[in-house]
Order: sequence, then structure tokens, then C-alpha cells
Amino acid sequence: MENRIAQALTKLFDRHRIVFWYDAKQELRDDFEALQLPGVEKLELINNEYGIKYKLLREQPEQKFLLYREGPQPADLDNWLLDVQLAHGEFRTDQVAIWLSELELGLEFTDVVQAHAEFFQAIKRKDALKKLLKADDTAGQIRLKMLAVCTGSESRMDAVVENLLQELADGRDEKIKLIGRCSLDGFLWEQMTRCYGYKSDEPGIRDFTIELFKSCYAMGTDGQVKLTGDAMVFLKRWKDSRQFEGGFETLSGECAEVLGIEQDLAKRDFRELIELDYFRLIDQKIISDLVRAVAARTASSGDVAIWVRQRRQGHWYREYRHLYEAVDYAAQFTHALGEAKLAMDSLAEGVQRYSRFWYLLDQLYRKFTYHVRMSGQASLMGSLTDQVENLYSNNYLLKLGDRFQTFVDAASKWEAFPVRKQKEFFEHWVRPFLRKDNKVCVIISDAMRYEIGDELLSLIRQEDRYSAELEPALSMLPSYTQLGMAALLPNKALAIADNETGTVLVDGQSSQGTANRIKILGQAIRQRATACKADELMAMKGDDCRALVRDHDVIYVYHNRIDATGDKRESEERVFEAVEETLQELIRLIKKLTGANANNLLVTSDHGFIYQNRAIDESDFSGVDAEGDQILFRDRRFVLGKGLAEASSLHKFTPEQLGLAGEVEVQIPKSINRLRLKGSGSRFVHGGASLQEVVIPVLKINKKRQSDVTAVEVDILRGASSVITSGQLAVTMYQVGPVTDKIQPRVLRAGIYTEAGDLISDSHDLTFDLSSDNPRERELQVRFVLTRKADEANGQEVILRLEEKHAGTSHYKEYKSLRYLMRRSFTSDFDF
Repeated sequence: MENRIAQALTKLFDRHRIVFWYDAKQELRDDFEALQLPGVEKLELINNEYGIKYKLLREQPEQKFLLYREGPQPADLDNWLLDVQLAHGEFRTDQVAIWLSELELGLEFTDVVQAHAEFFQAIKRKDALKKLLKADDTAGQIRLKMLAVCTGSESRMDAVVENLLQELADGRDEKIKLIGRCSLDGFLWEQMTRCYGYKSDEPGIRDFTIELFKSCYAMGTDGQVKLTGDAMVFLKRWKDSRQFEGGFETLSGECAEVLGIEQDLAKRDFRELIELDYFRLIDQKIISDLVRAVAARTASSGDVAIWVRQRRQGHWYREYRHLYEAVDYAAQFTHALGEAKLAMDSLAEGVQRYSRFWYLLDQLYRKFTYHVRMSGQASLMGSLTDQVENLYSNNYLLKLGDRFQTFVDAASKWEAFPVRKQKEFFEHWVRPFLRKDNKVCVIISDAMRYEIGDELLSLIRQEDRYSAELEPALSMLPSYTQLGMAALLPNKALAIADNETGTVLVDGQSSQGTANRIKILGQAIRQRATACKADELMAMKGDDCRALVRDHDVIYVYHNRIDATGDKRESEERVFEAVEETLQELIRLIKKLTGANANNLLVTSDHGFIYQNRAIDESDFSGVDAEGDQILFRDRRFVLGKGLAEASSLHKFTPEQLGLAGEVEVQIPKSINRLRLKGSGSRFVHGGASLQEVVIPVLKINKKRQSDVTAVEVDILRGASSVITSGQLAVTMYQVGPVTDKIQPRVLRAGIYTEAGDLISDSHDLTFDLSSDNPRERELQVRFVLTRKADEANGQEVILRLEEKHAGTSHYKEYKSLRYLMRRSFTSDFDF
């Protein structure tokens, strides 16, 4: 006890020269007499007040004094030292007084401490509160800080509520019970009324949660609202909080059940729900209605794109991303197919039109199929998938295949001038670099068809300081790996080996395997050439990779994921996932090479492929089997042999027609038909003469020294008025131009702030990534809900501010702003 008294007195003497001590119960004389305080003179008051007063104020005006009186404080009229006492400090020894002293709080807070005595019984709570206290705290602020200590949160009402909601979601009640034990529950519910308009005869956290979800849902659907706009702002912040989103999701699910949200949603049109994201069920409703609308063609591709983009801002988008993307791609595919004119006048025109327009249908189909697979929701997407599959197979792949086949049948030579042939690759694309004494790296990704090359082009261009161009080339026939790989090497004569291996000879040498390819490259350019596999290159240390580039003029890098996945029966259905992985791997490969000082790169492929996700019908197989004097090699899409017999559903080529040496003939099934082959998959095929198999990409990539990427500009469009008169403000944001590969999306945070920088509305994270050329389609409507704090700014200017993150940090800088005058009347309180 003596030690605690000494500590409390020392703190008092830090603030006062004179301290009075009334020992009302006359039980602490021993403590007083034993007390030793450096620099403090102890005096006892025993009817000697006048003399002591003279000593304190006249004789020793600088000295510190402790004045002890055994017994209670005299009445004010009898207290000769009352004026001195009021000007200085008093030491009290009851429990409340000791707590006040420890917290350095004045006597005016006696009622606060007394009312919540249970709170101060724990030293840990008391110490935590002391760290939060400030000299100018009011009784309300102290109670709020006590709530913060009880809930383990910051001393803001929204933080306290977030922690209580998290506890509810976790199925625990220690914090809310502690608030009750500390008699802070009355204050908590008063604040809930003041901040959010929550009133109840039997208030509780679960009851508040249900009312919160009910009111916010009602705000978006013109229902009856009991809570204020601040409640909506709180809910938005809570669901967007990384720390508490798990709790939000749990309670959202529970409240959806209590409020019968599923039944309510069934009666609504999905279009009126696009801006709402309080329940998972809203996304499920929108997606299932969108699937039906796209399948029934009652929603345009443009509308679907806008709706999906709006949903990207929503809380559950990450969970349903693949479904939204699948629906968007299905709508784009259906629209693009409706616009496509699948006509051509020659083989060359077919190849050119494919490389300009039609390839996009293969890309959209691939993207749709990939996202459906990744969503894991085959039955939900069933009707739409069937429709897309039928359109793709019957109205596109088969139609285009049949039309192109008529020109293949009529061709005396396999060529499509001005499109270059694959076997001219080295002379046309590689040799020009060498003539200028420039190094070049060639990446060959097995089965990377033209449309994948187009997506890679876009991804590369989005990278800073990279420029890229894409051209089509015509692959060799048959479009299979050994021949395609051989044709990409320097060559004068290509011949299919006269045996059962399908191997290809380059100028009489085998081109099978990396070692043989290095030899062929070396002979063509005097040894300063090499080749390796992509995974070997990626495993190299930085110095080794730099040395590789330094010591060679030409490096061929072989990448194989698409073909390796598609060519196996057990994995062919995963081929579109393999494409996504390939794109990411190629970007990493390109960066690794440019990081090793390779500035010129070419990316191409040995052949393309056809892939149909549905099971292959009997009608997709060729009616006859290949026959002839000698069958050397069979595949799903071609046969190699000698003296091959003519057949109506097969087309035969001589080696001369295909630009090959030797005597091996080639036969391919017409259009997109397959040959029967035991033990191999039939959905992923190549080797034939369809446009998907024979149009290959050649990407020319260059690393620049200067940055060439900018972010798209955004404006705030001022409406008819610059005055805010109600509890909401609708604003239109305008993206100045379309996003391209080099003009990239901009992500901004928007909110309304006072001059002092206080946020007085909800905050929106906005992504401007619109690629439309139509200015109307680049407008974004944003609705701000004002908080109670906005009332304090009435009659003043406020600022709508767009802010952008400093790259690589969590700090924001202002991007653009617009000023408004806040002029709200009392009627605006009735908005909600």
C-alpha cells in the first residue's frame, strides 16, 4: 500500500506544488509518517492552518508540500485553506480516487469511473486504456475508448462494431459479455442509435446485424429502411475489409436465410440487382439469369460486357469470376459468329481472312471453354455450353473447314502467297538479324496456334518497353511436330524419312532431338548457334543465361506444354488450361532472355490444332480408311505412305505439291474429319489442312530502352448543379479514351472529403479498363452515400477526390478533384 501511495503522490507532484491528503477513516497515519518523497516537505494540519498558509505562500513559495489531515475535509466555510486547495491538488485514498490518479484523470470523471468499476478491476484493461487517453478527452470519448479496450479494437465506433460482428461470426461472446459486465452496454446501444439509427426494445448484436443487412438491401431495392446512410457506408467498409471479410461472409449467409432473400430475389429482374453485393445469392441469381439471357439471345453482347464489368467491383466476384467470364465470352462468341462472313475466293484469301478476323472465334471459344471448366459448374452452364458447342462445331468449324477444303482440293501447290511458308522462316525472319550483326532468340512453342499468338501479342505489348508485331505463316503439310520443327531450321531440302518413324530429314540429316538441331543450326551459321529446352533455360542462373546469349548469335528455345497435354488421351481435355499456363511461361521466358541482354526475339510454332470440347460424333470420322501399296505412318489427321489409293473423303498430296523432297506421299481427311486410331484422343488433333492447324503465328518482339506504357486518363463530368442538397450524390466518371495494349487501365479510389481531409461519404475503388471506341460506353455512374459527418460541413465547400496509389505502396496521391457546395436542408434527413 505504501508503495502505491508513494507512486500516486509522485505523479500528483509532477503537476502540483501543494497536495492535500484527508485521511477520512483515520487509518493511514503510519503510511504518512513512513513516507519519504524527495524534495517534498510533509506537514500535518492540526488547527495550524493560518501559520501553514503563511509558510506555503510567503516563506517558501517554491517548496513542495504534502499537507496531511487525520479526519475528513472540513466544510468549505470552515476550511481556511480552501483557496489553496482549489488551486492545487488533492490526494484521495478511496479506490475510485486511486484509479483516477493512476489514469491522470481529474475528479470530474469520478462518475465515469464509478459507473464502470468492473472495467478497472483488471490492471491489463486499465493500462490499455491509459495508453489511449488524451488530455482533452470527454466522458463519451473515455467510454468509447473503454469499449475499444473491451473489443480489442481501435477507438472508433465502426472498429468496435466490426470486432463485435467478427466475434458473432466466430460463434463466441466473450467481448459482448465483458461490455455488459463493465456496464458499458447502455453506452454501446446509445452509440448504435446515434451512429446508425439502430433502435430496439431488446438490442443485441445479432439483431443489429439482421437489421443492417435488411436496411442496406432495402436501400438498393426500394424497400423499407430503418437505419441511416451511415449504416450503409459501414456495411460497405466492413465487407471490403481484408481483416473482417470472413466474418462478413458468414453473417451475410446467415442473414440471407433469416430475411428470405432467395425468395425475394426470385421475384426480381437481375438488371435491378447489378449494383448490389450484400449476399452471395445476388451473384448466383445474376449469373443464372445471365446464362439464360445469353442462351435465349435476349441480351446483347455489349450489355453483357457492361454488366460483367460492373460485377467486377462486387465482393463475391473473385468466387464467381470464371462464371462471369464464361458468360461474357459466350455472348461475344455468339455475336462475333453472327457478324462473320465465312466466304473466300482462294486458299490465300482464306488464310488472310482467318488471320485478320476468323481466328477470333477460336479464341473466344477457347476462353469460354476454359472458364466453364475452371468454374466447376458444368450443370449450371449446361444449356449455354451445348449451344456454344453446337454453334462452334456446326456453324463455324465444319462450315469453314468445308469451304476451305474446296480450295485445298483445287490447289496444285501448298502455298498461300503473300503469306510466307513455314520453311522460309529462317531465311525470311532470322537471317535479316544476322546480316545486320544482331543476335536473335527464337522461341518455338509446340502447337501454339495463331489465335494464341494473338493473345500473347497483347500480353507482351502490355509490358513496359516491349514492342511486338504479329504475322501469319503457313505451316507445312501434314501439320505435325517433326515436319514443323524441321521447317523452322535453316534448310534447302526437307524430306519425310522413308520409314515408319515420321522423322524429317533436313538436307539429308535427321532433325530429331535437340542435338541434331544444334548441328543443323551450326552448319548454317558457322557454329555460333545453339538450341535448348525452355525448362533448361528457366533453370539457368542469371550469369549462365547472360553467357549463353553473349556467346551465340542464334538461340532456338523449344517449349512444349500445349502439345504435350493435348496429345495424350487422358489429358487432352485440359489443353485450354495448358494454353493459359503456356502464355504465362512464355512471358517469363521472354523476360528471362531480355534480362540476359537478348533484345530481339521471334516466337513461333510448329503447327496449330483443332480442339472440340464435346465428344466427337460418328459423323466426324472419315468414312473410309487410308489404303495403298505401303502405309508408313498413321495419325488422326494424316497418313504417310507410298502408292496411296484415292478416296472421296481423303485428299492425296505428292511430295512435290507440298514442297518436300523424297517419295513419301501424304493423305489427309477432308475438312475437320478424323481417321480412326486406337488408343489416341480425338478431341485435340492436328496434322490436317484446316485453318486452325495450318495458320501459325510469327511474333517479332523487341525490348526498348524507353518506357512506352501510360495509364488511361479519367475525367469527372460535372452535372447540372455543383450543390449537394441530399444524402446521396450521383456522379458520372468518363474514361477519356479506350484502353489498348500500351494505354493501360487506371485504378482509382473515389470519395467526398471536407477541406480538412475527413471522408464524409462511402469510398469506391474504381477500375477504368474499358476498350470500347464508343464514348458513351466509357462512362461510369458512381453513387456516393453521405455519412452523418457531412452535416458538420453544411454550408461549406467539400471535395470529390479521385486518388491513385503510389506504385508499390499503400499510400495514395490525388489524381483529380471537383468541388461542391454542401447545402442540405432538414428534409434531406428523410432520404433513407
